[in-house]
Amino acid sequence: MRCRHFLNPILSPLSFAKPPSRPLACRAHARAGAPAQRRAALAEPDVGISRFASSLPGFCGTLKQRYSDFIVHEVARDGALVRLTSFDVPDESVDAEEEADPDLDLPQSLESFRLLCGDADCDALREFLSRVSEDGSNALPFILSPDADKAHRSEVHDFFKRNFKFLATDTVEHSDGVQRCIRVRLKSGPRGRRNFGEKARSRTGMSSSGPSGWRDDRPFDSRVSVIWPYHLGKYLRFHLYKENKDTQEALRVIGKMLGLQPRSFGFAGTKDKRAITTQQVTLFRVHATRLAALNNKLIGIKVGDFNYVKEGLVLGQLMGNRFTITLRSVVAESEDVIKEAVDGLINSGFINYYGLQRFGSASVPNHLIGAALLRGEWRNAVSLILDPREGECDDMNGVREHYKEHGDIDAAISNFPRRLIAERAILQRLKKYPGNYLQALMAIPRTLRLMYVHSYQSYLWNHAASMRVGSYGFLGVIEGDLVYKKECSFGEGPVTDASKDDDGRTNASEMGISAETLMEEKIQSVKVYYRQSI
Repeated sequence: MRCRHFLNPILSPLSFAKPPSRPLACRAHARAGAPAQRRAALAEPDVGISRFASSLPGFCGTLKQRYSDFIVHEVARDGALVRLTSFDVPDESVDAEEEADPDLDLPQSLESFRLLCGDADCDALREFLSRVSEDGSNALPFILSPDADKAHRSEVHDFFKRNFKFLATDTVEHSDGVQRCIRVRLKSGPRGRRNFGEKARSRTGMSSSGPSGWRDDRPFDSRVSVIWPYHLGKYLRFHLYKENKDTQEALRVIGKMLGLQPRSFGFAGTKDKRAITTQQVTLFRVHATRLAALNNKLIGIKVGDFNYVKEGLVLGQLMGNRFTITLRSVVAESEDVIKEAVDGLINSGFINYYGLQRFGSASVPNHLIGAALLRGEWRNAVSLILDPREGECDDMNGVREHYKEHGDIDAAISNFPRRLIAERAILQRLKKYPGNYLQALMAIPRTLRLMYVHSYQSYLWNHAASMRVGSYGFLGVIEGDLVYKKECSFGEGPVTDASKDDDGRTNASEMGISAETLMEEKIQSVKVYYRQSI
């Protein structure tokens, strides 16, 4: 945790620990049967936490004796404190004013479609709309002319999404296995019924009208068969409250109940396990009623404050976190010492270190895995994730050691619990693509891959902060410091793209962790501080 420098330090304030020299070389070629090398648990100097904000003697205390001693509320990008305040679900009905919106400009839309697809397809669409107006749901889907140009087909799909929102499209292929065309059908929803009769509703899997030879009797693509109300944002955003569970574990439990993969969830950052935390999470096209129904079944987890938004959350999209911390068993020379330390915190602040939870609880720290990913050492990264770990139960280490020695993927998958998301994902992909370590790493949920890289960024930040404080002190700006530009508000400024490598070496862009690892948002612009001459 940050602020740990206010507890009685093991190191003197003037000491400075060198960056850890643990090797990143691949250990996959270790001699079979040799005992696994175990690493000791991380200490704060291992990750660059070695300086203190003041020379006060400080005091000792117990942190997180109870998980309720550590309360975390996420601070959203708009500055709002994330709290769980309601279990109500939003009203998904369409109000009368929106229902009264003018109909689309049908002649203009048909003319635009004629320019895009030609006279024959335009006439077919006009006839289909006429049948829908007369017969409602009895109007059969129809297919457009064969189209070998995938880019053009995509443009046609987008055209229907923009101009005929009451229609759905998918692509079907000819029995020759070569030709492809677009199939059009009516979908359900208030707007579809309003425009073309109350009988209109979607019917999947029915035959289309059109020439023979097309495989148009197959069910419609599930991506368009599931009709999402046009007036709702496509993402459900909710507040996740959890007790004594890390973020990934809580989302895994919810995902299992909903039948969703962990990668379906979007969130701005992970929160401490031994704590009570509240944060925002998003899900794509999931109704609030499904999620709210889980509250009676969940233990130590609650969800609420539902609303629909246009975009999902990604890592880094938050302003920060607010902590409420209780210290127990406090030992100090006097109450005055405690008061001085608290006053020092209020008046001088603290060094904004990333705490140990940022680097994981395993004996193989997350930042070492992140460094391997950034260097393009795919096999090394896989080895670091799968190898035996200090502090893990003997059964799990037995599974890891057996796999390392014998390479039995099926046995490892069957014995690894589902909570080991990264390990199971890697092994399942290696079973399908033996020896392809990049593919194996790509099977890990994207948020978890980014977490490894963010951990290495935090490691670099901690060491840079310690070197800056050790060399130039804690207070005051000096030449060469990066400072915020006053004219830029929070969330504005350019995004840096770190995906290019001047020497042509393989880099992390293959992992999809280039620019977005630098917080997938626009960060506040900074400039180099120079002392102005008088």
